[in-house]
Amino acid sequence: MEEHKPYVPDITPYKDITLKAVIMGAIFGVIFGSANAYLGLRVGLTISTAIPLAVISVAVFKALSPILGKSTILDCNIAQTTGSASSSLASGLIFTIPALFLWGFNPSLLKIGTLALLGGILGVLFMIPLRRALIVKENAVLPYPEGTAAAQVLISADAGGAKAKNVFLGLGVGAFFKALVEIFKLWPEKIYLKIPVLKKALLGMEPTPALLGVGFILGPRIAGIMVAGGLLSWIGIIPLISYFGENLRMPLFPETNLPIAQMSAEEIWKNYIKFIGAGAVAVGGIIAVTKSLPTMFSALKIGIKDFNLSRQNAQFQKKRTDTDLPITVLGLGILIVIIIIILAPQILGISTTFLVRLIASVCIVIFAFCFVTVSSRIVGMIGVSSNPTSGMTIVTLLGTSLLFLALGWTDILGMATALTVGTVVCVAASIAGDISQDLKAGYIIGATPKRQQSSELSAVYLNVY
Repeated sequence: MEEHKPYVPDITPYKDITLKAVIMGAIFGVIFGSANAYLGLRVGLTISTAIPLAVISVAVFKALSPILGKSTILDCNIAQTTGSASSSLASGLIFTIPALFLWGFNPSLLKIGTLALLGGILGVLFMIPLRRALIVKENAVLPYPEGTAAAQVLISADAGGAKAKNVFLGLGVGAFFKALVEIFKLWPEKIYLKIPVLKKALLGMEPTPALLGVGFILGPRIAGIMVAGGLLSWIGIIPLISYFGENLRMPLFPETNLPIAQMSAEEIWKNYIKFIGAGAVAVGGIIAVTKSLPTMFSALKIGIKDFNLSRQNAQFQKKRTDTDLPITVLGLGILIVIIIIILAPQILGISTTFLVRLIASVCIVIFAFCFVTVSSRIVGMIGVSSNPTSGMTIVTLLGTSLLFLALGWTDILGMATALTVGTVVCVAASIAGDISQDLKAGYIIGATPKRQQSSELSAVYLNVY
């Protein structure tokens, strides 16, 4: 494997983290986190903030250089990393917390914040060994499109010249195209085409510069896989469900109101295809975790070995660009999360027993580990905006609910506890997907991984409370 050469070399006069970068990133995180939460609640979709934060970091640091002094590319990267980690917390909460309100539980802000904090910590911690396993070892396989694009924005702005012109020309063209669609309404944002020969078959496309750019970064193979999945659903499975279900007079679970014959293609997708997709995510996740286990164990062994060497030899030092937080941070962090869940009944429900909290904490750690791995691998191929965190949450809820059913915990409190488990896992998977892009950007630029991981942990705490 060809040795990777980062933009900033291992030995550099630049500071790898500064207070101004962390503070600026925390401010960005609050702003973009609020926007992402609103967008997710409004349309059910959140976006990666890595690229816009990279652009804004460069612009803000340049504008404030008379006050803050000259900023380096590593400052911009830390600000982007901190802000991105903060804003992704919202993505994990908005798909689960509303259900608790619908059930009449009305969780307090402290409880919501604590769930976000626990999920955020797990997401960041599990990415410590996974960084080497997925981002370093599979650098040529997983492009991490937003991370690659964010790195190119920062490098181009730092290098100047033609590179910077090309990046900002692309931003200008994208903004102009978006304005023609959303402001001037010259053509619809989404285009649909019905296929008469297939019952309820539908083809659609969203001709946006953002998706075009992501497809260009992903390459034809991964983009082709995404298109194939869409075609299989919309001109394959949906027509089949329509044909086989047209004579049913009663709704088919999970739909409770309409029989299949009266449902539109979109309603079939919402009630059936989405769950088929969740099952596919679960199977794909099991395969991905299984395939990644040797690499992850290798990364853990390296982390333990480095820890032992550093204890035995005070002068032992790894490359700056390959230094993660110690493996002890991972172990202690997971232990603290489990202890908090067990000893603080308010998190899962004041009436929960010790056994319920113990089993719930184990479920959280196991599902979080699996879906952090799945999330990082998926966003490495198709980007954060296509990360199926809702599907991972559904699988978590199904797994936890089946376990609770076997143990006889079938009351409303058991349902709320299962949903709380899903919330923490959803936050962990969501933040892992986003910070994977940040770690990829840092890998390309030549940032210090442990500084990025530290800023991500601080961002989680600062933006929760």
